[in-house]
Amino acid sequence: MTFELNEEQLAVKEAARDFAQNVLKPGVIERDKTMTYPKEEVRQMGELGFLGMMVDPRYGGGGMDTVSYVLAMEELSKVDNSCSVIVSVNNSLVCWGLETFGTEAQKEKYLTKIATGEWIGAFCLSEPEAGSDATSQQTTAVDMGDHYLLNGTKNWITSGGTSKVHLVIAQTDREKGHRGINAFIVETDWDGVAIGAKEDKLGIRSSDTHTIMYSDVKVPKENRIGEDGFGFKFAMKTLGGGRIGIAAQALGIASGAYELAVAYSQERKAFGKPISQHQAIAFKLADMATDIEAARLLVYRAAWMKDQGMDYTSAGSMAKVFASEVAMKHSVEAVQVHGGYGFVKEYHVERLMRDAKITQIYEGTSEIQRMVISRQILKKGELYVPVTPTLAHG
Repeated sequence: MTFELNEEQLAVKEAARDFAQNVLKPGVIERDKTMTYPKEEVRQMGELGFLGMMVDPRYGGGGMDTVSYVLAMEELSKVDNSCSVIVSVNNSLVCWGLETFGTEAQKEKYLTKIATGEWIGAFCLSEPEAGSDATSQQTTAVDMGDHYLLNGTKNWITSGGTSKVHLVIAQTDREKGHRGINAFIVETDWDGVAIGAKEDKLGIRSSDTHTIMYSDVKVPKENRIGEDGFGFKFAMKTLGGGRIGIAAQALGIASGAYELAVAYSQERKAFGKPISQHQAIAFKLADMATDIEAARLLVYRAAWMKDQGMDYTSAGSMAKVFASEVAMKHSVEAVQVHGGYGFVKEYHVERLMRDAKITQIYEGTSEIQRMVISRQILKKGELYVPVTPTLAHG
């Protein structure tokens, strides 16, 4: 399998790394400590094109491929996962969902603002009683003729407090089951939209995660996405691509922790030599490097398959489940390499360890990913479809 990044992809990677190291890193500890939303940093990410990377330029996007997107996500996630999750949701869920399934009028009205970062979008699927089981939607959208009346509660919503647009999944006809679910574009300043308190989280603490309440919100008919009953398919197809973004985030966490561990192990001395020269530490670094490289290949492969228009369902789930578990395992090991210093905020690895856990949970838990993979195996009758991606021409 050959991965050769072209000049544009390398330039995106370098730009994201430069931004992460020079703009995000100086304030990341304080933002994490105080749960301060990175307003200025998000504004700058919009100006640099990180919030609509894959969107067609005619709607204000960068027109880039998915590989470029995961390269940027990896570099941002080495430093600040509160920022990278905002990038992920805006790109993978909101922009992609609108561009792929929205009407031209919806794209002109909403996508043009979201892709440039003028507005931030949120994806509203999870509920207090409907997380992994997305078919059990309690939020309802009653057809009132010229509009829908939206009622219900969504929780764990990234960018819930700062977003101007919500993509809301709601039940329109319960008797039809998942075929009675629809997706709607909801503006947050409409009457009946209420934002709950910001969640105090283990990790990604400066991203704003909120519960959203909808009470008799009038949603115009033209704000439904797709045909009647398309909402469940919309959510599943959108999440399928979103998993690649979270896999890239997990990869970035693992890579960032590894880079910090290598640097520290070469500086810290014990028994007369750098600890990197002690086999106990050297073998940890070797295991970290091996697992991270395997995760990187899975993530890049899933992104490449998406760019080629191939079925990336299994590839995305494989990338997410493996990369997230690598992130959790090796961020813990990075703390161990640092010893006592790893337990304090100044050295960054404890924050990466806390951030890693959520990658095993959101946009489909590791258990859900294994369900997706196993169903694809049984459906196709094979474990793995070999492909040989080449990410550059010449």
